[in-house]
Amino acid sequence: MSNSEATSAPGPRRRLLLALLPLAIFLALAAIFTIQLLSGRDESVIPSALIGKPAPAITLPPLEGLMKDGRPVPGLDPASFAGEVTLVNVWASWCVPCRVEHPLLMQLASDERVRLIGINYKDSPENARRFLGDLGNPFSAVGADDNGRAAIEWGVYGVPETFLVGRDGKILYKHVGPFTPESIRDELMPALAKAVAG
Repeated sequence: MSNSEATSAPGPRRRLLLALLPLAIFLALAAIFTIQLLSGRDESVIPSALIGKPAPAITLPPLEGLMKDGRPVPGLDPASFAGEVTLVNVWASWCVPCRVEHPLLMQLASDERVRLIGINYKDSPENARRFLGDLGNPFSAVGADDNGRAAIEWGVYGVPETFLVGRDGKILYKHVGPFTPESIRDELMPALAKAVAG
């Protein structure tokens, strides 16, 4: 065998390295995944580019036919954020986690320090009204986001998501996913106390 033949054919060491490369990549990715999984990071706390910025100035029409105390429930008016601490909850009747967290929203509605506003996401008015009729309506206003445009402006990843808006109209806190008693106690209530004090 000539020298040129010896250099053109891959050696056993090179073939072994090429064979082990996919395994090494797989092990590296598995290690990263495992570290992320075991880090104990709360996935409901996703940083939002909107924290500290004004709430999106999007007006939404009211949820068609929704009544509360004998009066039509208004839609979303961003001007109404001024001077009040507001919790904005993005929800849908087809969202199972929204149904799970709803009793907690009903409890929050009795807290006079904050008012609740709903953004009904890509839902039919009939189904949304039935949802609130069955479970109760904690919202003083409900905007209908039929095409999902408002949710995009709010930076929503999926429903439910909730935003705390301060008296100055700036977003102070964001919660991704359904509230739990623990997340309300440990995250929302301290943020709400700050908003009320500040």
